Amino acid sequence: MRYANPAALLLLIPLVIVVALREGWAARYRAALPFPDTRRLRTLPGTWRTIYGRWVRPLVYVGLLLGIVALARPQAVLRGEAAKARGIDILIAMDTSGSMRALDFDPADRMTVAKRAAKNFILRRQYDRIGLVVFAGVAMLQCPLTLDYGALTEFLDQVTVGITSTENTAIGTAIATASNHLKRSTAVSKVVILVTDGRSNSGEIDAVTAAKAAAAIGIKIYTIGVGIHGASKIPIEHPIFGHQIVPIQEDLDESTLISIAQETGGRYYRAASVKEFDEIYGQIDKLEKTELNTPPPQDYEDRYRPWLLAAMILITAGLGMQMTLLRAFP
Repeated sequence: MRYANPAALLLLIPLVIVVALREGWAARYRAALPFPDTRRLRTLPGTWRTIYGRWVRPLVYVGLLLGIVALARPQAVLRGEAAKARGIDILIAMDTSGSMRALDFDPADRMTVAKRAAKNFILRRQYDRIGLVVFAGVAMLQCPLTLDYGALTEFLDQVTVGITSTENTAIGTAIATASNHLKRSTAVSKVVILVTDGRSNSGEIDAVTAAKAAAAIGIKIYTIGVGIHGASKIPIEHPIFGHQIVPIQEDLDESTLISIAQETGGRYYRAASVKEFDEIYGQIDKLEKTELNTPPPQDYEDRYRPWLLAAMILITAGLGMQMTLLRAFP
């Protein structure tokens, strides 16, 4: 039991003072009976008015007492089972090169589906800091590690093909950028989720070498290869013929992505459909859990209503008796 408004209990002090003044000290100033001896009067049987009249003020006093308790809002403490929070640091590194416009998930392109799957993954987490790195020929931090998933998804919505204003695919640079932001992390588990549809053909750092460096500081990398098997289609703007849909050949370097994952203790996945994309993030969600003991959750249930009802009944009964059955007429 607790009180949501314990300061209201201070009203008990003036109530005690009023009762003491009315019932104790005020008796000194009551008029004495004009009889020399009242012992005979005390032996007379009382009437129902005198018997019930003694209860009027006590009923009102007790009603006021219960009303003050109700005003303090007594609450029952409801305890849940001890929870185990899970918290890790995760950076999503997303390829934004031009090939991510390919319409593998017709009518949606690779970028749209990759962003949608990443957003669903983010919204499933609760205790993890998550950040976002985007890359093409260069890599940059789009959103630092944060627990503000609303802000993170807004940054994710702003990601478009070509956001880095470069072409090609620098996977090694992306891994190095993500690792640089995770190296100061004190989390038990540090994870990079690398999403790409191509092969590393740019940057000064070899992709597997960057993965080995990441593994040395305790970073695990999950790689996701995006795209259907075989040729796909991509929209382009031709300077003469305008908007066109042209074929594009598969260029996913799965062997390198597998090596990156193996070097760091992660896994490689191939996302060739919307369903597979969601299932991949679901598997990563289950694999990466860091348990942290937390106090059992507490909830409170108001219990002031019975006190308030009892106060209303007693005060109404006391005042009602005084104004009706026990009312004195001159």
